[in-house]
Amino acid sequence: MVRVTTTDRRTALRVGAGLVAGGALAAGCATTGSAPSPAAPTHASAGGPAPAAKATPLTAPAPRAFPQQPAQITHGPRDHPKIALTFHGQGDPRIATALLTEAEKHGAHVTVLAVGTWLDTHPEMARRILDGGHDLGNHTQRHIAVNTLSEADALAEITGCADRLKRLTGSIGTWFRPSRAPAASPLVQRLAHRVGYPHVLSYDVDSLDFTEPGAPAVTRKVLAEVRNGSVVSMHFGYADTVAALPAVLEELDRRGLRAVTTTELLS
Repeated sequence: MVRVTTTDRRTALRVGAGLVAGGALAAGCATTGSAPSPAAPTHASAGGPAPAAKATPLTAPAPRAFPQQPAQITHGPRDHPKIALTFHGQGDPRIATALLTEAEKHGAHVTVLAVGTWLDTHPEMARRILDGGHDLGNHTQRHIAVNTLSEADALAEITGCADRLKRLTGSIGTWFRPSRAPAASPLVQRLAHRVGYPHVLSYDVDSLDFTEPGAPAVTRKVLAEVRNGSVVSMHFGYADTVAALPAVLEELDRRGLRAVTTTELLS
């Protein structure tokens, strides 16, 4: 049995208390819309220019084609003991930093799919993610239900975030994941390919951390379903995820499963 320690619970309480002062948590990608989406900053729009970032642009990896993989990827090879933890990038940057630091303490690397408006507000997080050796990708500009949009509006959501990533890092990001849906519609998949993403990144394990079920429930859900090649969906912005991550990583280590970037998982 995997246990969430007292230290983990104290971590959750400390982070949760900070969030009370810092504002609302980020929304998950539920198709039902049960978790409210944070309001987009008024200074950015899907098609408008983003504020000039102060950070020095990085040389970040570009998207890669993996010929053996489908256009929409849900998992990696099942014959290698590796998995990918992927995080929807939105919410309080203190939680994002805590999660990245915890992963790095365990020698793990993750994949972050960032929301464009989050990058507008916290451009320094692009450098933090890449400097930690993690993958950075595109999770649309405003984190709305991209599959339900018209072609023009869906394209604006994808290119809006891609443009911000390019401005901050020199790359449109290594991956694209649709917002508010576990998988991209055929139209969104085609649009993402047009923008420059050879694949859409989905997942085969959903932690459901955005429903705030408590850290033990997040831990149980992930560890009950994860196996060789799994791509796990998690979120920045939730204290439960911070508290669950140490137990998840420790049990993955015990099982001999390495948490790597999605790029490494598929390479």
